[in-house]
Amino acid sequence: MDCLFTNVRLLDQAASEGLGPATCLRVKAGRIAGIGALTPTPGERVIDGKGDLLMPGLVNGHFHSSVNHMKGRLPGMPLEIFMLYECPELEVLRPTPREAYLRTMLGCIEMLETGTTAVQDDCFFVPEPEPDIIDAVMQAYVDSGIRARLAIDQPIVPELDKLPYLADLVPPALKAELSKPPKVGQPEMRALNRHLIQRWHGAAGGRVQGAVSISAPQRVTPEYFAELDEISRTHDLPFYAHMLETRLQRVFGQERLGDRSLVRYTADLGLLSDRMNIIHAIWIDEADMDLIAASGATVAHNPISNLRLGSGIMPFRALKDRGVNLCLGVDEAIADDAVNMWQVMKTAGMIHSLTDPDWLRWPQAQEVLQAATEGGGRAMRVPGLGHLTHGAPADLILIDLSAVAYLPLNHAPRQLVHCETGASVRLTMVAGEIVAEAGRVTRLDRAGLLAEAAETLGAKRRAVEQAARLMDDRLPHYRAMYLRAMQVPVPMTRRVEG
Repeated sequence: MDCLFTNVRLLDQAASEGLGPATCLRVKAGRIAGIGALTPTPGERVIDGKGDLLMPGLVNGHFHSSVNHMKGRLPGMPLEIFMLYECPELEVLRPTPREAYLRTMLGCIEMLETGTTAVQDDCFFVPEPEPDIIDAVMQAYVDSGIRARLAIDQPIVPELDKLPYLADLVPPALKAELSKPPKVGQPEMRALNRHLIQRWHGAAGGRVQGAVSISAPQRVTPEYFAELDEISRTHDLPFYAHMLETRLQRVFGQERLGDRSLVRYTADLGLLSDRMNIIHAIWIDEADMDLIAASGATVAHNPISNLRLGSGIMPFRALKDRGVNLCLGVDEAIADDAVNMWQVMKTAGMIHSLTDPDWLRWPQAQEVLQAATEGGGRAMRVPGLGHLTHGAPADLILIDLSAVAYLPLNHAPRQLVHCETGASVRLTMVAGEIVAEAGRVTRLDRAGLLAEAAETLGAKRRAVEQAARLMDDRLPHYRAMYLRAMQVPVPMTRRVEG
C-alpha cells in the first residue's frame, strides 16, 4: 500500500532533543519515495503522525528461532553446559511442521508488535534438519510479514571434536557415542542448503531470503566451511559463524588449533570476509580485532544472552575504534527470555560502562541505535535497510511520543535506548505494508495462533523434560571439562571479576 506519513518527526542527532522538525515521508512500492513538504496523491493512504517519531524498524541481527517456546526453561549456566539441555540431538525433540511453524510465529508476533522489522535466523534443527521443517519456518516468516534471512545451523563433526579435554573425561561407552558424527553430513547439508536457496531465497517479493551458517568453525570441517563460503559468494549471502563466545572456546584454540584463535584459524583458511557475521566475538584479542576490521566482517553483539550465560563482555569500543560494523541480536528466547530488541539496546548501552573507567568511551545512545538499525541492515546485506533515505526499504516504526517514556522529551535517542520497552510502538511497517498497528499484528489470526501454540507447544514440555533427564548423566563430565578449561591462562579478561 502506498502511503504518506504526515506530521512526523525524524531522528536528528544534531538537534538538542535528537529530533528534527515535523515533516512528511512518502512510501511507494515498498520503498521510501520522498521526505519533506509533500501533499497527498490520489489512492495513497494518509497517516497522521500526530508529531510522533518515525524511525527505521529494528533489526534482530542474530537469532535462533528453534527455542522460541522455551522462555524461562533453564537457569543461568555456561554455554557449554547450557547447550546440553538447549539442543540435544534426540529423537524425542523432533518437531512436526506445525510445531515448527507455531514456534517461529511466536517470535514473529513478539518482534513485529514491539517494532522489530527484520531478523537473521541462524536456525538449528533437532535432531537434524529436514526440508519440511525448514519449509515450515520459512512459511511462518512469509505469512507474518517480517523481513527475514534464514540459515541452517548444523554442526557436522563429532561432539568430541568441538570441545577441549572432553575425550579424556568421559567413560568409554559415552566416548564412543560422542565420537560418532551427526547423521547429517556434508552431502546431506549440500542438498538442504540447495533446497533452502532454490525454494525460498527471494520469496515474498524478496522480503524473505537465505543465508549460510557453519554454526562455528570448530563444529565443521574445513572442506564444508569452504563450500559454504562459495555458496555465500555466489548468491551474496550473509555467512553466520559463532566465534569466541566463551573463554572455553579461547582455550580450545590454544589446545586444539596450534595456539590460534578461531578468528585466526578462519583467516588462515582464507574464509574471513565482508559477508561474514561473527557472532559474539567476546574472547578476541587485538590481533583478532585487526583481522576482523581488515576483512570488513560484521560482529553481532548479543549482550543479554552473554550475561545470561556468563560468557563475558564484548570489547565494544575497541571494535568501533577499528571501524568494525556492529549489529545487535536477541540470540534466542531461551537465553534472553524475550524477543525484544529494546531490552537488548538498553543492555548494550549500559554493560560496557563496567569495562572502562573513561566514561567518554562508553557506548552512546546514537551508536546503539545505529547498530540496531543501519548496522543490522549492513549485516543482512540489504542495501538501504535501516536508513531513512530515498529508495531505502520502507521498514519503519512509529513511536508514540506522548507515552510516559518520553514525558518530558529530553533527548530522544537516549530515551529510545534507556526508556522504551516496545509498548510505545504505534505502527510497524515492513516493505511498505503495515504489519502491526495499535500493538497487534494485522496479517494474522493472533488469538487463534497463540491459543494453538499454547496447547501444541505446551504439550512438548514432557518431551523437553525427558530430553533433559537423558542429558543429566553427561553433566558431571561437561562440568569437569568446563572447570578444567577455566584453570588454563588466557591472554585477556572479558568478565567483571569480583
